[in-house]
Amino acid sequence: MATLEIRDLHVSIDTDQGAKEILRGVDLTINEGEIHAIMGPNGSGKSTLAYTIAGHPRYTVDSGSITLDGEDVLAMSVDERAKAGLFLAMQYPVEIPGVTVSNFLRTAKTALDGEAPPLRAWVKDLKSSMEALRMDRGFAERNVNEGFSGGEKKRHEIVQLELLKPKFAVLDETDSGLDVDALKIVSEGVNRVKESTGLGVLLITHYTRILRYIKPDFVHVFVEGRIAEQGGAELADRLENEGYDRFVTSTPVA
Repeated sequence: MATLEIRDLHVSIDTDQGAKEILRGVDLTINEGEIHAIMGPNGSGKSTLAYTIAGHPRYTVDSGSITLDGEDVLAMSVDERAKAGLFLAMQYPVEIPGVTVSNFLRTAKTALDGEAPPLRAWVKDLKSSMEALRMDRGFAERNVNEGFSGGEKKRHEIVQLELLKPKFAVLDETDSGLDVDALKIVSEGVNRVKESTGLGVLLITHYTRILRYIKPDFVHVFVEGRIAEQGGAELADRLENEGYDRFVTSTPVA
């Protein structure tokens, strides 16, 4: 069983006032096939955790560890993390002018597998995934995210997830900017990948609405750079009713 483990993770960023600690000792274990939801107020460090797992150079790991099946993730470059089976769906997907969606996806798949997928099968898989996410086939020949609406960008992220088949996906506020219909479609896509591949999911969100469609096995309350409480899906309902005030003791960190 694949396992992503985070142990006593401390992370900081450089500011004009010097180094600022963001993550203050995070412990988390995600097993294959599990869905973990991280909820917390703005500025609690949720996105910092996501980008640290992915290897963003802005964030400095001061201590602690991240391992994937016992291998040291922090020693890997960004592309090595992707090849090992990590995937990040960004809160704000970037545009890539001059690179079509079809070329981008096939190049990524080739890089991960070490060989290009057979063209006929690849075209079939791409078409099937886009249809399931209700994306017009014309998007395949458009530049990556260029001129896409927020919902189209998020659907494209799930197309990537479905075709690249990682072991673990970090979904950073994938529900942000989605209307109800798009939220259902995107959630169905995540569930479909989980059921077919055993994907482990770290789902970062402010709201419980996406958790109506993607059912978490565990919910973690993230406050001031650490996990303040954890429980089952019922914890999300408590947060919806009670908010985060009882967890907050100081100024948000980032």
